[in-house]
Amino acid sequence: MGKSPARASARPLSRRSFVGYVMGGTSLVVAADLVAGAAPAHAVPIPSLPQVPELYDLNDFLTHCALPTSNLIAIHVDEEGHAHFALPRMEVGQGITTSIGMLIADELDLPLDRVHVTLAPARPELLFNQLTGGSNTMISMYTPVRVAAAVARKALLDAAAVQLGALVTTLTVKGGIISDLLGNTLTYGEAAATAASPTTKRVRVRLKAAADQSLIGTPQRRVDALDAVTGRKQYAMDIDVPDALPTMVCRAPDLNGTARSVRNQADVASMPGVTHVAIIPTGVAVRARTFGQCIDAVRALDVEWSPGTVVGKSSADILGELRKAQLPLVVPKLGASTVEAEFVFHFRSGSALEPNCAVADVRDGTATIWGGLKSPIDTQSKVAKALGLPQGKVTVHVVQGGGSFGRKLFSDAAIEAAHASKAFGAPVKLMWHRADEPRQGRVHPMTTSRIRASILAGSVISFEQRHTAVTTDFTHGLGERLTAEVAALPTGLANLTFSESIFTLTQELPYNFGVVTQLLNETDHDVRRFNTSSVRNVYSPEVRCANELMVDQLAKRFKQDPVAFRRAHLRSGIVKRVLERAAELGEWGRTMPPGTAQGIAIHKEYKGATAVLVEIDCRPETVDRKVRDAVTGPRVTKALVVVDCGLVVNPLGVQAQMMGGFMDGMAQALTYSNHLVDGHFLEASWDNSAYTRQWNVPFEFRCEVIDSDRKEPGGAGEAGVAASMAAVACAYARATGTLPKEFPINFHAPLHFEPKPFVPSVPESPVNGLDHTF
Repeated sequence: MGKSPARASARPLSRRSFVGYVMGGTSLVVAADLVAGAAPAHAVPIPSLPQVPELYDLNDFLTHCALPTSNLIAIHVDEEGHAHFALPRMEVGQGITTSIGMLIADELDLPLDRVHVTLAPARPELLFNQLTGGSNTMISMYTPVRVAAAVARKALLDAAAVQLGALVTTLTVKGGIISDLLGNTLTYGEAAATAASPTTKRVRVRLKAAADQSLIGTPQRRVDALDAVTGRKQYAMDIDVPDALPTMVCRAPDLNGTARSVRNQADVASMPGVTHVAIIPTGVAVRARTFGQCIDAVRALDVEWSPGTVVGKSSADILGELRKAQLPLVVPKLGASTVEAEFVFHFRSGSALEPNCAVADVRDGTATIWGGLKSPIDTQSKVAKALGLPQGKVTVHVVQGGGSFGRKLFSDAAIEAAHASKAFGAPVKLMWHRADEPRQGRVHPMTTSRIRASILAGSVISFEQRHTAVTTDFTHGLGERLTAEVAALPTGLANLTFSESIFTLTQELPYNFGVVTQLLNETDHDVRRFNTSSVRNVYSPEVRCANELMVDQLAKRFKQDPVAFRRAHLRSGIVKRVLERAAELGEWGRTMPPGTAQGIAIHKEYKGATAVLVEIDCRPETVDRKVRDAVTGPRVTKALVVVDCGLVVNPLGVQAQMMGGFMDGMAQALTYSNHLVDGHFLEASWDNSAYTRQWNVPFEFRCEVIDSDRKEPGGAGEAGVAASMAAVACAYARATGTLPKEFPINFHAPLHFEPKPFVPSVPESPVNGLDHTF
């Protein structure tokens, strides 16, 4: 009996040698196979006891989960010689379509403008391989995409060799044109038709060496930048679905309240432009000709509401619950040899610039959804469950989104749109009002972080951290329904275990501080009490902020410079490297006026490291400066970010991510939060939420992406947040001489806004936008 093709070719693969498939079909479609030759994760020996993320972290987990279905990710080359790739991740402004396009173009020797990266619809067969989160896209997609492109290149060259009557080894490619030694040429488009294989076959490819790459590592403008700034970029609300009309939801005054009845439904249904009014699980949906008419109808509704899930509760009440749930510190106090503190981090909205929205067309026993969805397989399943349909009857199209910050891991708007479309018997274009976002949308949980460090004989012998939080909702699972169902078990125990797993796989204290323990406890066993999500960087900003403040306190106790103390205790070479570079570039230790100071912090996560140095001005004339309708306070005047994120595909993209991450971290330290009062959040819309504004940004911002010795990419989407928050907090402590213990630091200041009414749930639309300009 002869050997099977797969067994006959099963030879060991080198580091750059991979197996892929030319997929059967009428055009050239190729895919990567990374299962063959995949090596198990293993730890690199280190001189001190490693923490879990040093051996195996969240990105290892996500990448290994994606690995089995990597061969289902394919590149198509058309008759024009253009490459097409449906990316099973979501573009939400982080620039992954540009970076992925660069990988394909480089491996195929194609101009970047001839590579077209779109977003794949929900594909249940991808299982764990269609989740956008954890800064994992470039880490997990880097090799599969390159392998698929290499397989395409090999197929095209093989086809061209036949057509040109030449040896494959004598052919060269430049700009998608194949040439032989005699000067004869063939375009990729001309070769593509004969390169297509009628059957699926296994092939062996070798990836380009770094020296042969021309795009990877070079700064490239985003491929969608022009469309974004000229208004041509298509978001969910731009999708043209026939008869899909604007739809909005009237929401309860209490958090998570539900509608019992509508007292004036007929009157509202007869208002100008209104076509439908119906109760859905999250409120009362209204469909009209324009969104302005929707707002008018929502404001006119007279609804009887059921109570919410935290009736009468305030931020102080939730803080009390957290303190009661704190896990004990084990190492006893050693008097003057103990450094201890508790830090409080308040709720904050996870709203993105693009309002929560989706388009739905439910009819004839099927449903079609369009939306910005980072976990589309889970969306498909949940919409099917909500409508009582088989999952195969629900089609989910992923649309580029205007931001996410963890918000678009959830399918809230898609499910609402599906409910509304079914109730109306008509397609809808559902959009949340800005006031809905901070009040009823996903928030970052409130947390406390209690730390005790013990000193003996001139050394830190233990460092204990007990992080206590309102539960983070992970019921989106890992992108498919299996894990989502496990995480949603009624007891909540499975979700708690999931949370603790995420915490353990991400949190690392990269210092030699003796016995280090970092533990998470969450207070809510019912994730429906608060609407939470894994807001950008999940646990890391609070954990790192508390840690780095304590590191500064330890340095003070030892009478050492904060940078010198960190350098002496850091275990990681890459963290030392970014720390030293930030200190050098930022002129650490330079003389500054009283009331101003420098602050520095580090963070290790996502296969890389970040150091942030800031300068802050806390002098009264700065803190009390007046800007119309503005929240001012301490001013960060300078910010410097140094990042090592492994192999960098697009340095401009990394720099943009670091700038955005810094703005997040600074806001979280100084101004940005939600106030829970009497069972509902006071903030409504961006004019109430004191996120970073132009009058708060540093006068000077610089990001340096340092060359890395590593040959694989790290994650950059969230890497800048934690160290930024921590650096600002450390700078504030040094400038004011007081250790901040509650964040944002202005949480207890008088509200800078008059809370909008809760009934009606949205304010009236402004009639003259010019009144709101400077």
